[in-house]
Amino acid sequence: MSESRDPRTRVIPEATVARLAVYLRVLTGLADAGRASVSSGELASAAGVNPAGLRKDLSYLGPCGVRGVGYAVPALRERLARALGVEQSRSCVLVGMGNLGSALAGYAGFGTRGFSFVGLLDADPARVGDVVGGTVVRPVDDLEEVVAEHGVTIAVVTTPAPVAQSVCDRLVDAGVRSIVNFAPVTLQVPAGVDVRQVDLSVELQVLAFLDQQKGVQVVGEQVVLP
Repeated sequence: MSESRDPRTRVIPEATVARLAVYLRVLTGLADAGRASVSSGELASAAGVNPAGLRKDLSYLGPCGVRGVGYAVPALRERLARALGVEQSRSCVLVGMGNLGSALAGYAGFGTRGFSFVGLLDADPARVGDVVGGTVVRPVDDLEEVVAEHGVTIAVVTTPAPVAQSVCDRLVDAGVRSIVNFAPVTLQVPAGVDVRQVDLSVELQVLAFLDQQKGVQVVGEQVVLP
C-alpha cells in the first residue's frame, strides 16, 4: 500500500486553509475538554460550516474519519497542525507596541497554538524596556538583529499607517516572508511574500451595513430604510 501524500505538498485553496485553522481551534478546545471523538456534524456546527463542506475540506488531508463513528480528536488535531505547519512553535516578531500591539503580545492563546513572539519592537523610547507577555520590548532599530537571531519568517505589524510600509520593507529585506498587517494601509510586497490584512474598522463597517440591511423594507420596487 502506498503512503498518503504529505498535505503540505498539495495545493490547498486559501479559503480552505482558513477553515482548516478554524477546525484546529475547535479541536484544540475539544481536546482540552477531554473529548476523544467528535462527529462530522458536531465539528461542522462548531466551525460554522455544513458537514459536506467540512468533509470536502478535510479530504485534502487524506482519509480522516470513520463512517458512523466520526473523528478521533487527538489524531485529527495533530494532522491539521502538521498540515498548517504549526506542529512546532513558530517564532514571530511584532512591531508597534501601542494598545493593540500590547494586547496581542500579551495574549497567551498564541503560545498554545504554536506561535511565540520572540521580538517586540517599538520606536517610542518610553516603551522600550517594558515587559509584555514575558518578552522585553526592544527598539525598532534592532529589527534586523532580532529577525536574524531567531530565524523569524512571520511578523505582525501594528504600527501607525504612515510608517507601516517602511517597517514592512525592512522586514522583507531581513528575510520575513509572511506578514499580518493591522495598520490601515495596503502594504506593497515583492513576489514570494504573503500579507494578511486585518482592518478592524472595515469589519465594523461591514457589520454596520449588514445591521442596517436587517431593517430595510421593500415596498413594491422601492427600498424603504428604517
